[in-house]
Amino acid sequence: MFKKLMERVDRMMGRGVIDEDFYEELEEALLQADTHVQVAQEILDELRHAIREEKITEPRQIKARLQKCIADRFRTSESVGLAVGDVLPTVYLFVGVNGVGKTTSIAKLAHLLTTKYKAKVMLAAGDTFRAAAIEQLDTWAQRTGCDIVKSQPGADSATVLFDAINAAKARGAQFVLCDTAGRQHSKANLMAELEKVRKVMNKALGRSPDEVLLVIDANTGQNAIRQAEEFTKTAGVTGLILTKLDGTARGGALIGVYDKLKVPIKFIGTGEKVTDFQDFNPDKFSEQLFL
Repeated sequence: MFKKLMERVDRMMGRGVIDEDFYEELEEALLQADTHVQVAQEILDELRHAIREEKITEPRQIKARLQKCIADRFRTSESVGLAVGDVLPTVYLFVGVNGVGKTTSIAKLAHLLTTKYKAKVMLAAGDTFRAAAIEQLDTWAQRTGCDIVKSQPGADSATVLFDAINAAKARGAQFVLCDTAGRQHSKANLMAELEKVRKVMNKALGRSPDEVLLVIDANTGQNAIRQAEEFTKTAGVTGLILTKLDGTARGGALIGVYDKLKVPIKFIGTGEKVTDFQDFNPDKFSEQLFL
C-alpha cells in the first residue's frame, strides 16, 4: 500500500535538498494518501522541528524520522489488546456499515482464538436482515469449529444475541462474537437499534460487551472518520478493525481516525484468507507506508 507515496518520497529524498518545495511535495503526497489536512500539517511541523533540532541531512534518516512521526500518532499509554471479561463469557460486538467485512473479520478472529489460544468460541448471527449473512457466518462456524446461534431472516437481532450469550454460559464457551446488520451511520433509526441491542446484551451479560469493535474498510478514506464518530456516539465503540489494507492507497485517513477519536486500532485485515489478520502495530504500519 502507499506505493505512489513511497515513490514520491524517494524522489524527493533523492534531490538531497530539504527546502519548502520538499515540504510542499511531501504534504501533497500525504494528502493524496487521504491524510487529513490538519494531521498532515502536524506531521510536517514535527518533521521540520526534528530535522532542524537533530540536524538530520541523510535521506535515510529523514525517512526514518517521518515514519516515527506517523507511528507516534497511534501510540497510547493504555493496552491496545482485546479486553477479556472477568466473568465468562467474554463478548465482542461487531458493528459497521454494509460491505466493510464484519462477518469475515469475525471469522478471522474466531480462527485466531480457536487455533492460537485453543478457546471455545460461540458465534451469534445477529445480522438477521440478510439471509446470506446468516449462511456465511454458519459456514465460517463450521470451518473454524465454533458453535453458532442463529435464527430465521427477519428475526429480532437483539433476541439472537441474548440467546447466544445464554447458550455460551450453558455450554462453557469463553468467547461470544456477535455479528450485527450493516447500517449506514447517517440513518438515525438504524443506529438507534444498536442502542437496543446493547441494552439487551447488558441484561443477558450483566455488564456491557467487553469490546464494541467497529469494522472500517480502509478504502473509504475520510468517510471513515465520520463513520467512527457516529458509531462511537451510538454504540460506544472501544476498538477498530481495519479491513482491505492490501489494496488501498488511502490509508492516511486512518491516522486521522485515531487522532480525532483516540479509539485504538485492534486488528488489521490484509487479505481474503482467514489467516490474513494481525495485531495493529504502529511501527510496522508506518514502515509499510514506504515499502
